[in-house]
Amino acid sequence: MAGGVFQSIGVIGAGAWGTALAQTARLAGRDILLWGREADVVDDINSRHVNTAFLPGVALDPDLNATTDLADLADSDAILMVAPAQHVRAVGSELARHLAADKPVVICAKGLEQATGKLMATVLGEALPQALLAALSGPSFAADVARGLPAALTLACANEAVGQSLAQALGYRHFRLYWSNDVTGVQLGGALKNVLAIAAGIVDGRQLGASAHAALVTRGFAEMQRFGAGLGAQAGTLMGLSGLGDLLLTCGSPQSRNMSLGRALGQGQTLQAVLGSRRSVAEGVFTAAAIIRVAGQLGVEMPICEAVHAIVEGTSSVDDAISGLLARPFKAEG
Repeated sequence: MAGGVFQSIGVIGAGAWGTALAQTARLAGRDILLWGREADVVDDINSRHVNTAFLPGVALDPDLNATTDLADLADSDAILMVAPAQHVRAVGSELARHLAADKPVVICAKGLEQATGKLMATVLGEALPQALLAALSGPSFAADVARGLPAALTLACANEAVGQSLAQALGYRHFRLYWSNDVTGVQLGGALKNVLAIAAGIVDGRQLGASAHAALVTRGFAEMQRFGAGLGAQAGTLMGLSGLGDLLLTCGSPQSRNMSLGRALGQGQTLQAVLGSRRSVAEGVFTAAAIIRVAGQLGVEMPICEAVHAIVEGTSSVDDAISGLLARPFKAEG
């Protein structure tokens, strides 16, 4: 870090979102090293400047370099953690052997840890205690961001000065970053919207209509607000880019991995068939169980998330889950 600027950025995770963030940070003028576990993906990025496996059709900056050695990222001024949510603990523990104290690590994975129900900041705080944690989330499709199309997200850090510096380093004209100190709220929006997007996809796949879709998204947002309040998230955060904004995007387009998965379920495909045909991860499948567990501990009612959980766990059919939601008693909206 020279002159107060985070110039060198290490990005962990060479999937679609990790590659897109690496590309947009290059557009912001940063020096980038991208870590990927798959040697063929890393070779594709270094030799052909593409990521055919996860981000096809996008030409990458020739100066975007990739590695399979996590230790290579240790000297970076800041790290973006973009490993899938269920792998963050393992990758964080591996990184802990190489990382200096107080190095900023920005959580970009969206989800709760399935085994514990913990937010990624808690998981990473346990696995990587020397890091200075931040979180980045908001309405953004990887292909849009990688192509330089406009997007706006929220970057949260308890240390406001570090948060602002990270936003200045990672943002540029087409990648607008707003900062916040609500690390919990920024993470929650990104985690819950994936589960709700599966539900929105099911509505679309079953051809239940635009009215049902609007009702689903609105009542889903009410669940997000109740859950967030139970964990101390700021209401304004959930009304912003990382909450409502990401929910609208992810529930509104089959370009979303989670919505497209729900759509396939609504059309009658099995979960195993959908997952078996993909190399990318639909985080909502794994996050649903964690959300229901935590909601039970908080005493928060989340019928839509419960229905999604029942479907992906195989304890309810799509039709039975829909019937159960429609049979719920009428109540005051508030």
